[in-house]
Amino acid sequence: MKIILRKTVFYSLIALIVFTLVASTGNTHQLLSRNDQQLQDCLMAGSVVNHRQQIGKFCTNLPQSDISPTSTLNLSESERFVAEVKNKLLVLPQSGSYEYILLRAYGAIFINQNPGVKLPQKVFFTNENETKAFQSNLTLGKVNNTNNCYLQKVAADAFNQAQAQVAIPLKSGYGASDCTRTFTTNLKFWRKYANTITLERVRQGKETKILSTVAPPGASQHLWGLAIDLRALTPMQKQALHQNGWFQTVENDIPHWTYLGQPQEKLAEFGLQNKIVKGVSYWVTPL
Repeated sequence: MKIILRKTVFYSLIALIVFTLVASTGNTHQLLSRNDQQLQDCLMAGSVVNHRQQIGKFCTNLPQSDISPTSTLNLSESERFVAEVKNKLLVLPQSGSYEYILLRAYGAIFINQNPGVKLPQKVFFTNENETKAFQSNLTLGKVNNTNNCYLQKVAADAFNQAQAQVAIPLKSGYGASDCTRTFTTNLKFWRKYANTITLERVRQGKETKILSTVAPPGASQHLWGLAIDLRALTPMQKQALHQNGWFQTVENDIPHWTYLGQPQEKLAEFGLQNKIVKGVSYWVTPL
């Protein structure tokens, strides 16, 4: 009698777990097909009374659905995007803050899911040492047929695949400015187009147009090894880049391309918005 009761309780518990997981994803077939073998092992272990080691082996870590909350289309675009970003930043910027302004302008990169990509845990670096510390942990790869153009290896490989389909030249031809930059180079570009007064106006949210021309010191995606400036104007060039995970993500910055590592049809699932400006298609944050 005790054995029967124990089995009944056990199977009821497993049924409850399965029901909860299925309900949370809304996709019964996908969940069961993925977890079927381990779930069966768990049930088999539970049918053998007192085999606690087997139960512990198979039942304490049942697989969860790999359907990301960000791909649940009943959430708003901003909810899907924030759900993705909050798992990658140490602190989620507060609305209206300088960090929030930078996240809105340059944060599309945070939807990148490629395990080979390293993302910063903050939206900007404060100095050269912080930048160097981040870059020292990157695995870099060279862009073919260039002089000193390096990106994170996953991004470089993806760009090289696009370039194998069609020639895509760098904007200036100099890797140190078109590809991964130092903090000093980022600062030099900022001083070329703006100054400390402009930076203070950006911090206060009074000036945003400049962000399409140049990134504030420490905020450029080029510091992360995931952006490249190109002369990509033809449909064939753009198609090859899109097919390999590269997209324009900074509104009105036509030469600037960002490695998102996702097919185009998936970008909206992470909350990004497709915005057409003067005939150019950008994928921007929904903030």
